[in-house]
Amino acid sequence: MTPKLVLVVVDGMTPAAFERAVESGRAPTLAFLAEHGDYRLATSVFPSLTPVCLTSIATGAGPGVHHIPSLVWWNRQERRMVEYGSSFAALRAAGLSQSLLDPIFNMNARHLAAGAVTIYEALEDAGFVAAAVNITCYRGRHRHLTTLPGVRRAAHGPRRFFFYGLFESDRTGAPFAVRSRRAGSVDAYAAAVGRWLVTRDGFDFLAFYLSGYDFASHAAGPDGEAADRALEQADAGIGALLDAAGGPDEFLERYAVVLLSDHGQTSVGRAARLEEPFADLAGQVVVAASNRAGQVYLLPGARVDPAELARRLDGFPAVDVTLRLDAEGVVARRDGADGPAEKLEYPDAAWRARSALANPNAGELLVSAAEGWELADLGGRHHVGGGSHGSLVAGDSLVPVVTVGLQAELQRITDVAPAVLAHFGVAPPESMEALAGVG
Repeated sequence: MTPKLVLVVVDGMTPAAFERAVESGRAPTLAFLAEHGDYRLATSVFPSLTPVCLTSIATGAGPGVHHIPSLVWWNRQERRMVEYGSSFAALRAAGLSQSLLDPIFNMNARHLAAGAVTIYEALEDAGFVAAAVNITCYRGRHRHLTTLPGVRRAAHGPRRFFFYGLFESDRTGAPFAVRSRRAGSVDAYAAAVGRWLVTRDGFDFLAFYLSGYDFASHAAGPDGEAADRALEQADAGIGALLDAAGGPDEFLERYAVVLLSDHGQTSVGRAARLEEPFADLAGQVVVAASNRAGQVYLLPGARVDPAELARRLDGFPAVDVTLRLDAEGVVARRDGADGPAEKLEYPDAAWRARSALANPNAGELLVSAAEGWELADLGGRHHVGGGSHGSLVAGDSLVPVVTVGLQAELQRITDVAPAVLAHFGVAPPESMEALAGVG
């Protein structure tokens, strides 16, 4: 009988942090899973920012297929900025009421491409029961109303769907999710829901997402004591699932496991505003930047082209590489010279660049930040003195992966969904086959 499967995503967990936690004994659950499974590194997508990455995991495809381009982007059809949550100041700058709707409802209902089949849709169409806890890409076949009094707007998720307490398909008794994120209340909520689900064996597939490590790493950096403590908390949250099954061995008798991060994290010591080199182009371009990635959009009637936009960033210290399309394909500009993306030494850079630029919601120019630099968001906020991610560099892009009971070698985060479907004997849809594990 095919075991059921739990997908655990620990946001921002770096390979170094994972290995340090396992080797030190501070993460007994991670160590147990690593001991009983296969460990490797995989590559994220570009930009390596959470909405793009989690959507890539859930759809088994890159941004060229699923159409989520970044944490912040310019919506050409609506002529407005979409901001999924870089900071409260950024949400306010983009328009607070609209920016609250975008990550909760619109990302899945409107921005996610209709043709990009999610893992929940594929599994439940095949007769399996899917569950999701807190993961931001959640689109499924079942209609769920919010828990907020008087709010009748619904979202479509898997049969068992839990999203920060705003959507709850079942009453679990879990504590209030957003009581104190700094104190770990969000992951405590996820752990309580996960424990409830495992106790009842209430799913065939569970996507279990923990965000606390990324929050701590942004604040204090990926290599500090605060980040290590946050990973211990994540370990305890995962351990709650094992305990609910009766113990670690009993858990693995029932469930296969995929454990990974969505992106890496690197330390940042300086910040810059990507808007500065384009200050004289008001009305011709829109700049959308956050963390360690940015996009520049040409507005209708603009008198500049992508090549000119790229040249304007020559010598701008916060920028490492720009990417754009021309008649020959992807052009990577670095140190004042153009070249093919295939020459970039970063992990899987050519495929990641092609996928990012194939996204119809992407800018005409994509920007990858230089080591140690962050690009301030719409509200001017940054994580200087802490950690950040989004660029092509290895530290932002490589993630740890542990598989237990899954016959697959995952090389990219986009390989997860088709491998899970194969585990259940479900053929992957064409949207997954288009960009997952190919090229």
